[in-house]
Amino acid sequence: MSYQNNLTYAQQLDKEDKLSYLREQFHIPKDDNGNPWLYFTGNSLGLQPKQTQKYIQQELNDWARLGVEGHFEAKNPWLSYHEFLAENMANIVGAKPIEVVVMNTLTTNLHLLMVSFYQPTKKKYKIVIESDAFPSDRYAVESQLNFHGFDAKEGLIEWKPRAGEELLNIEDLETIVSEQGDEIALLLIGGVNYYTGQYLNLKRIAEIGHAKDCFVGIDLAHGAGNICPDLHNSGVDFAAWCTYKYLNSGPGSLAGLFVHEKHAKNKDLPRFAGWWNHNKETRFNMRMPFDVMSGAEGWQLSNPPILSMAAIRASLDMFAEVGMEALREKSEILTGYFEYLINEIGSEDIKIITPSNPKERGCQLSIQVKNADKSLHQKLTEKHIITDWREPDVIRCAPTPMYNSFEDVYRMVSILKDLL
Repeated sequence: MSYQNNLTYAQQLDKEDKLSYLREQFHIPKDDNGNPWLYFTGNSLGLQPKQTQKYIQQELNDWARLGVEGHFEAKNPWLSYHEFLAENMANIVGAKPIEVVVMNTLTTNLHLLMVSFYQPTKKKYKIVIESDAFPSDRYAVESQLNFHGFDAKEGLIEWKPRAGEELLNIEDLETIVSEQGDEIALLLIGGVNYYTGQYLNLKRIAEIGHAKDCFVGIDLAHGAGNICPDLHNSGVDFAAWCTYKYLNSGPGSLAGLFVHEKHAKNKDLPRFAGWWNHNKETRFNMRMPFDVMSGAEGWQLSNPPILSMAAIRASLDMFAEVGMEALREKSEILTGYFEYLINEIGSEDIKIITPSNPKERGCQLSIQVKNADKSLHQKLTEKHIITDWREPDVIRCAPTPMYNSFEDVYRMVSILKDLL
């Protein structure tokens, strides 16, 4: 697509944007003079949909009106509230409703999933992650190795970029698994890398791992609501993600979990048990032996916080109205324009390390800063341009198609150019 570097062109793109109306459905933070911030951190915390308050208020009203009877008599009965989220969440990540459930938080879910899908033996016990995985993934994997009695330094295999490069090469993962697969029990890979924004080929990763009888799991924290991961067809065994980034559900909100349909009825998989993954038909007969539910629901433990789920539902209903395909289409154009404008600056002090191919990235662009000391990021913040800094030298910017405009992108890059 051929772009132009001027405000009139950016404003024309906004006029032609069929999704531009969505911006008005979000609360955009403002400065002391009432001017909206230029907000580019949907990859850390999505903005609040205006309808979220109404969804939460409905549950507060039913709690006030009904007390405990709200579990059965609320407008949206709490006992089965998670079921209201399954289909819309499944559509976002490319899964079947039976494969998805909203529960707990991201790292908790990864641990619960590893109870089932990390089954080490004395010989086959190692775990593969990206060398620059998000810290919580690394901590979780190391603790699992230690818990099972292995040395984390020996049991952890890192998939690294090649010398002098920032991005991962899928052929290198293939080599690792081909050469060491007899010792590898699990691949746990970030579907979209938090630092570079690289979107990895999940189907290829699954094929590489399964060829050596390894389980394959994906952390979609930076993917859900951003890219179309097509989890069911990818063949990965499991995935987990948070909902407070691109899914706009509020700080610390509940997470999502995927378990492939091929495992749905396998009751022999080891797992932790609780009241909420017991057969819902006999759950309130308190003296029945544990009978695990089929599908992703079989990994639940406790009844969930309804107020958090209400916020998630408010956002998922917006996604259902628009569809991930339309959001992804806008995302590629919006991020493409952002990339074009940054390259137009022509500064040797910055460069984009995110893949240039739109099919290999989400809406995040990672701007690497030469001789970084965080001062450039701080100056952007002082101008009410909200990005985030990741050590040692990257400013992450995510023009989110739900609420960012082409004019946002143009104004941000204009200010960045002046600062440089």
